[in-house]
Amino acid sequence: MKNPFLLEPYTSKELFCDREQELKEIVSLLTNGSNVTLISPRRYGKTGLIFRTFEDLREKKCTCIYADIFSAQNLDDFLKILSEAIVNAVTSESIIKKFFNALKNARPTLSYDPISGSPQVSLSFQTDSQKHPTLKSIFDFLEKQETQIIFAIDEFQQIREFKETNTEALLRTYIQQLHHVKFIFCGSKKHLMADMFTNAKKPFYESSRTIYINRIDADKYKAFITGLFKKAGKSIDDDAVDFILGWTKRHTYYTQFVCNQVFADSSQRITLEDVKNVASRILRFETTNFIERRNLITEKQWKYLVAVAKEGEVKKPTAADFLMKYKIGNAATAKKILTALVEKELLLEQSDLSGKSYSVYNVFMSRWMETL
Repeated sequence: MKNPFLLEPYTSKELFCDREQELKEIVSLLTNGSNVTLISPRRYGKTGLIFRTFEDLREKKCTCIYADIFSAQNLDDFLKILSEAIVNAVTSESIIKKFFNALKNARPTLSYDPISGSPQVSLSFQTDSQKHPTLKSIFDFLEKQETQIIFAIDEFQQIREFKETNTEALLRTYIQQLHHVKFIFCGSKKHLMADMFTNAKKPFYESSRTIYINRIDADKYKAFITGLFKKAGKSIDDDAVDFILGWTKRHTYYTQFVCNQVFADSSQRITLEDVKNVASRILRFETTNFIERRNLITEKQWKYLVAVAKEGEVKKPTAADFLMKYKIGNAATAKKILTALVEKELLLEQSDLSGKSYSVYNVFMSRWMETL
């Protein structure tokens, strides 16, 4: 049997673990007229959840479009990515032609990547003033289609990085006029996404319902992992699964990766010792990458990162006892370091009713640092 622990965002329902409550809520909100905002750390399975949601929405005759704007630096990039996402979703040559005809302020050109075969759209403008009307034309075209359209925009907080300062307000103006197009706004930078949708002074304030994606329940995850091994004719000991879930902190990508490697490396029965050997091999393989990352930050930042890794999770990152234990310095220095590491996405900041907590973003790197 092919390795069921694939590292792609989504392949099928059978290889997708849980998220049943989130899925039900997202589908209900979208089909009842609400936009949805999904917020989670990177590699928590957010993109996979989007595609799993699309599968159910297509059964309801919705047209689903996905655009990842992480690489967009400006409005030009944004328009290109949105256009390519639409062309990729509709496939019909006649509809693509109508779409291009609708872009009256731009000169679109369609080509295909020679390796992947994916569509590539280039848009030419005579003046910068034509870009805003083109953005409106894209949404106007979608609004006129005969089916309900669900448009997922991943890494949505990236629009705040555009050199065009009014993109957020402009986009909100166009989107609020749409009735047949609903949006899933996704993001991994929690503080930016929260500010965009919960700050009363911002254009997207209360324009959608926000759902935070957290770790998958341990018992459900365990049953899922055990079940996939069993389906493949293999068995895995309970303590081996418990170790995987604890060692990866149930962070979706890292859990999936370890399971993938264990499956590839194993015989009919997997023991705790087998899993520990795989974990050790992963860290040996990644060591060079971790050392390279050390070269990208200051010595003080590295020292602070190691301290957090050794603690596992820190709830009081500027507390005197924590700073003294790892000889970090005073609270003011620690606060600056903390802010910088969160911005660089080396530290993960999470919140619950008890307050904020911090951990090393890359779980494998965190486990490696524990040994230093």
